Amino acid sequence: MQTYPLESLTLAEAKQLQFRLVDITTRYFRGRDILSQGDLGVVAEQNKPTATRKVEQIIADFFDTEAAVLVQGAGTAAIRWGLYSILQPGQTLLVHDAPLYPTTRVTVEAMGLSLAAADMNDPRKLAEALDGRKPEAALIQHTRQKPEDGYVLAEVVAGIRRKYPKLPILADDNYAALKVRRIGVQCGADLSAFSLFKLLGPEGIGCIAGRGDFIRKIAGANYSGGGQVQGHTALAALRGMIYAPVALALQAEVNEELVSRLEAGEVAGVRKAFLANAQSKVLLVELEQPVAKAVIAAAEELGAAPHPVGAESIYEFVPMVYRVSGTFLAADPSLEDRMLRINPLRAGADTVIRILGAALAQAGGQGRR
Repeated sequence: MQTYPLESLTLAEAKQLQFRLVDITTRYFRGRDILSQGDLGVVAEQNKPTATRKVEQIIADFFDTEAAVLVQGAGTAAIRWGLYSILQPGQTLLVHDAPLYPTTRVTVEAMGLSLAAADMNDPRKLAEALDGRKPEAALIQHTRQKPEDGYVLAEVVAGIRRKYPKLPILADDNYAALKVRRIGVQCGADLSAFSLFKLLGPEGIGCIAGRGDFIRKIAGANYSGGGQVQGHTALAALRGMIYAPVALALQAEVNEELVSRLEAGEVAGVRKAFLANAQSKVLLVELEQPVAKAVIAAAEELGAAPHPVGAESIYEFVPMVYRVSGTFLAADPSLEDRMLRINPLRAGADTVIRILGAALAQAGGQGRR
């Protein structure tokens, strides 16, 4: 299997992102405000806590966009609000020719949207699809929906812009934000939607960053007090963003080491090891025997997480040994028995190798060398 994972930030680049975010923060908050839990409620004339508004401004500056808004409902709601802001019910949405992320499909169905699918891996096929039917907006998932996906988001955006310069484009930047050098809005998309829960923030908080008119439409529709992200939650999300780049860059380094060691035969029973964005950038391990389910069960007893919480949330620090993603399984159901998805999270390579080798031995797929 050939995969095309996104290029991760180096540790040096991640440090600079951390430093930049802290620097921007000091331009909006006084020190005593940072050492508080923020304010609450729908403050007059802004209809949200002052701390929340400032965090949104910080995020907008950080990603070089006109505006940003925090929403309840994590990445799923961020995409939902993003689609709401650029489309009317019943209109046509351009998507990649691949299984749509299940929670995104719920929004598509609820809005009664028609889908125009195009192979974004092939610029010629994308151009043909745009010639055949003009959509009202486009959705591009930054990470991969199928193992063979290799498109470059910036090139897809440019291809759409050549045909329809003003077509609204929403980038699903879940699993990509703060891991790569540029998110969708920095590549020419109108909006980027992503989960702050996946960036070491509190559960349930999402973000949309991009064009001011679309962001204002979202904020105007999401006006109720119960729908607001309160100041203490916004500050917690900001703290997560500050620590996330370095933690994720270290995780990427461990993944690279694991590929080298497993490909060198350090654990018996491993046929192939490689990196893929499925959806987060993880280690995929193809086994010689169809014992993946037994390995997952054994790995849990050895201390590995058997399933995600937010895929890369603040709660997840032990390595995760899990099945491959639902969109990958939709493309090839046989992967469920012969492939593992491993995310080292905060663990080192030695820990992952030890757990995998012992779990494979218990499952009867060899292991331990």
